[in-house]
Amino acid sequence: MSTSVSMKDKKEFIRWFLSNYQLKRRESVWILNYLINHDSILKNVHFIREARYCPRGIVISTHCSKDVPFRFYKNHIVTTDAEKSFHDIRLNRNDPIYIQLSFKNANQCASYVAVLEDNPFLPEDYFITKKDQRIAKQLLDMSLFNYQKQQLQEKIDNALDNRNQDDFLMFTSELEQLKQRYQKFTFVHQSSK
Repeated sequence: MSTSVSMKDKKEFIRWFLSNYQLKRRESVWILNYLINHDSILKNVHFIREARYCPRGIVISTHCSKDVPFRFYKNHIVTTDAEKSFHDIRLNRNDPIYIQLSFKNANQCASYVAVLEDNPFLPEDYFITKKDQRIAKQLLDMSLFNYQKQQLQEKIDNALDNRNQDDFLMFTSELEQLKQRYQKFTFVHQSSK
């Protein structure tokens, strides 16, 4: 977790949330109220995104959300039974619990963002799409091409300065081969000038 959210902030947020949103399951209201009234448990509560990746996570949804009404995740077991999760919270009060609240425009809600913490269980590639990977590879290939091209052009210039025809022919041949291998990058590079 990058920052710790105070108990006071968590309580204020939960009260605000309960007064401004109607939850799909009444048991969710009971759980949140229980957390407000039990500091020893609330200190281990973390509001995060993507609770499904957590060893012990809860997803609670409002009526304005398209998400499932309620989900409880514990060590790769998933249930929609809120009473089981409530029982687990009471029995394991010293274990961290990660809660994801699903409601309309949650990412734009300043009150929610203020209590959000980083989810330490997200996979490393969670935020990287296939398109991002492709663009990163293209950028790396283009950078490598430009570096190799610059190196060969310097060698060609040195060969000209030294009037070394053999080196000149060898390096110009290498430059042409490089341009053919990376033809798409020379086109993109020249068209952006």
